Parts: sequence; C-alpha cells; structure tokens
Amino acid sequence: MADLTLLTINDMNIKDQTLSVSAQLGLNWLDFRLNWTSGRSQDYSSITYMYATEKYIWTPTLYVENSVVDLSVISDLQTPMRIDQKGYVQWSTSAIYIVSCESEITYYPMDDQVCEIKLSTAGYTALEINLVFFRTPVILDFYSENGEWELLSVNTFKPEDKIMMGTSYSKLIFRIHLRRRPMFHILNTMFPVVLMAFLIPMAFKLHAESGEKIGYCLTVLLAYAVYLTMISDNIPSTSVSICYLSIYLASTLILSTLSVLFVILVINVHHTSEEEPMSEKLKSFALKLELCFCRKNRSNSTKQQIKIAPAPNDSIDKNGAILEDSCEETEMTWVRLSRLLDKFFFSIFMIIITLSTFVFSFLISYKMITS
Repeated sequence: MADLTLLTINDMNIKDQTLSVSAQLGLNWLDFRLNWTSGRSQDYSSITYMYATEKYIWTPTLYVENSVVDLSVISDLQTPMRIDQKGYVQWSTSAIYIVSCESEITYYPMDDQVCEIKLSTAGYTALEINLVFFRTPVILDFYSENGEWELLSVNTFKPEDKIMMGTSYSKLIFRIHLRRRPMFHILNTMFPVVLMAFLIPMAFKLHAESGEKIGYCLTVLLAYAVYLTMISDNIPSTSVSICYLSIYLASTLILSTLSVLFVILVINVHHTSEEEPMSEKLKSFALKLELCFCRKNRSNSTKQQIKIAPAPNDSIDKNGAILEDSCEETEMTWVRLSRLLDKFFFSIFMIIITLSTFVFSFLISYKMITS
C-alpha cells in the first residue's frame, strides 16, 4: 500500500513542462518472514516494534516513471523502517520529485495545470507486487502554500497494469491540479499589454507638423517587440495548444507595424506640394470620406455652434458658426486629405484594438470565473 504526503509545490515551470514537489512517499507491506509472534521457541511478544533499514530487509523496487532527473529505484538508506510483530513494514521516504507534465497554455497567464506523479514497479511483475492505495492516499496536513500556484486538488487512480515485453507491471498515479494565482500577472502582464495597445491609434492624433509621429510609432512598436520577447521566454515552445495572449500580442504587434506604414503615408500626403494635381478618383474618395465624418459629427452634436474663436483654416457659415473640419468646402487639398486620413486610421485602429481587447478579456475572464 502507498500514500503521498505533499509538503509543498517548489516550482511549476511551464516552459520546461516540469513540476517540482517536495513530498513524502509512504509504503506499507507484509513480510511473513519478519513475524515473531508465532512458531517461535521463545516468546518475544514483549517486543512491539523493531526498526531496520533497507540494507537488512527486503524492500519493493519502485521508481517514478515520469521523472526528468533520473529513473533510479526509490531508495533511502538513512530512514529506518518500522516493523511490527506480524511482519507489517512501514516506510516513509522524503524526496523532491521533478516530473514531466503536459502544459496547457491556452489561457496563460490565467491557466490551470494538471501534472501526475506515476509510481511503478521495477523488476517485479504485477503478480509479485500489486500496488494499492491506503484508505487515505493523499495527506495535506503538512502542506505549505506556494506563492505562485494554488493547489486545487490531488486525485489518485490506479490504471490498468502496463505490459512490457509480455509482462504486466503494477502502477499508481497521483494527479495534482494547480491554478496560477492571477493578481501578480494581472498587474504585471495584462494591464501593461492593454495599455500599450491603446497607445497605437494615438499616433494619428499627433499633428504632422510636430515631427513626432514616426518617433512615437517606432517607440510603441519597439516596446511591444521587447514585451513579446519577455513573455515568450515563459511560454513553452509547443504547437499543441495556442496561447491567447500570444495571439493578442502578435495581432497588436501587426497593428503597430501597420501604424508606422500608415503614418509614413499620412506624412507624405501632408507634405505633398499643393501644386501637384490630385486625381479625380482620390479627390472623390476624400470628399466622400469627409462627408461621412461630417454627418457623424452633425448627428452627434445636431450641428451645434462652437463658441470659440475660429482658427485660420476653419470655415464660417453666414451665422458666424464654425463648420467643423471645413465640411462645406468643395476644394480638396493635400493637407486636408492628410487630416482626413489621420481621422480615418484613428477610427479604424481604435475599433480593431477595442474589439480584440474585449474578446481577449472576455476569454480570460470566462476562464477565471468558470475554473
């Protein structure tokens, strides 16, 4: 019979796909040769218990099947075994078990991980050593909490005996279910990622005359590239499951790259000489685009008058009201076109980032609520 006393979770490394735990493995078996209560010429009933090490008595050969450190037989020459009068042997050996486990990174960094400690016999077949659990197979009385991972449950089950070269061997599995504590990653991963995403469309709010549009776009792009590199160091290199955070970062990185290209386009349009003629198709497109923005502004503000001093480029109607964005002008210039493009790209990028952020936040929040 076997049980596991879990002491603490040392580390759960999803990049290396390993789990390190400190635990005490308890074993109990019956050895009739160690019985001293019957069939003896002398009475030793006054001796209740005896102690010995594995150097002097037989021990079952067991090993952790999915260990990533070594596959040697579990052995502890220093820990004594307790033997009672009927020959029952109790042995508890403590160790740090580092086992491999398949990482589920879809909802990283709000992920759950399930790892197993697979205990199997070596040398002896299932007919000679049949592993079974104690009535209480897992003991958590001495468990110390881990700062990064929350222990949800430890389940046990006995699978079918594995067959190797036509011979069956007994096997036990301890399944450990962990959940990452979210607060640290919300403050240090999720929050900065979302904030940087909404900085991308702000490049189109800078005036082309300021000379800061390109520098601003490249700074945001570089920040995202560095942050993506930092996060990728913690995500395992696997294609079995796809991380939503990686998809969100990659899509935002693409938008940041496109913003640089569109800002270059806007600056080139802005600094185009007014003597250079504009094609009729481009002028028609610009007028329709301007008309769409004007209708939107008028529907929201019901064409309210702006009570401020008009700027040099503003148009004024016969009542003295400023017409926003010179909506009633029919002559399209390169400067006006660049401003329209700024407004258009700002709206498109803001809509895309808002929707992608909402979808990403919904998926992560749903996982947190349902887990």
